Amino acid sequence: MTNINDYDYYLPPELIAQAPLPRRDASRLLVLGRQTGAIAHKHFRDLTQYLKPGDCLVLNDTKVLPARLFGQKQGGDAEIEVVLLKQLNLTDWEVLVRPGRRARVGTRLSFGEGELEAEVIDNTDAGGRVLRFPFEGQFLEILDKLGQMPLPPYIVEKLADKNRYQTVYARDLGSAAAPTAGLHFTENLLQTLSEQGVQIAYLTLHVGLGTFRPVQVEIVEEHRMHSEFYSISEEAAELINQTRLAGGRIIAVGTTSARTLETVGQADGSVRAGSGWTDIFIYPGYKFKVLDGLITNFHLPKSTLVMLVSALAGRERVLAAYEAAIKDRYRFYSFGDAMLII
Repeated sequence: MTNINDYDYYLPPELIAQAPLPRRDASRLLVLGRQTGAIAHKHFRDLTQYLKPGDCLVLNDTKVLPARLFGQKQGGDAEIEVVLLKQLNLTDWEVLVRPGRRARVGTRLSFGEGELEAEVIDNTDAGGRVLRFPFEGQFLEILDKLGQMPLPPYIVEKLADKNRYQTVYARDLGSAAAPTAGLHFTENLLQTLSEQGVQIAYLTLHVGLGTFRPVQVEIVEEHRMHSEFYSISEEAAELINQTRLAGGRIIAVGTTSARTLETVGQADGSVRAGSGWTDIFIYPGYKFKVLDGLITNFHLPKSTLVMLVSALAGRERVLAAYEAAIKDRYRFYSFGDAMLII
């Protein structure tokens, strides 16, 4: 049995990055030796020094919905915040509502001075609601106009540019949060890596807000992950498999890409194309089938993401790297700096 407190650490609040840097690839990069624990301090653009011709970089091309809406109860002025989590059908969405007590079944909501309306039609087992949007026209266009990015709760500053919470390669709309390890890439850096002989494969995992929910149990093995939709094409699977056969390394960009690869990974290290839902929980003791390395941000204490990283490089090495990053004043969390485990 593993105790959740084994993955705790103290982070000075001022190290929580509240806004992205002006230039994406100017972020710092802590390089951690997966087997040795050796640490090097670099910048993200120095990634070109660590990836070799024949390696394959795997990126999550999900695109974040501007899923946070602010509105009122119809017939009153009570303010209500709604975050869209999952589309259930053409008109119905699973959502989070704050304050929930104002959103009982039958309540009607209005957003943007009546441009968008909704009715609460059900409660969810997780404490959320199901909203029905009886609208005419293009819902996503209205959402793009009225919605804000669903930034994590530890970011209190307003985001000036919505696109800075999207990767430059975001294509498939459907996430409630960004795959933040990918925010450091620029088109030029991806082009440089490609010219260097690094293969680039894309998959999709739509990130749910459950990624921000704290682990509520004391014993790690008792935790149950939220389920998220993934897809990986035949073309991407073939590229990854050919890389493996040729002796190249598979480097996941972000824990979302890592979880998808391990979901579709086979015992021989190959991956299989397909789509579905995954609730894979990776923590120390897990034997990786596909991954050789990982690019990731610095994660919250006692989170499943810290556990995943610890499964790859070892808990002691990861916590030592976090301690080094804190000492060297790295920026943490979604808009913070990055780590390469290789």
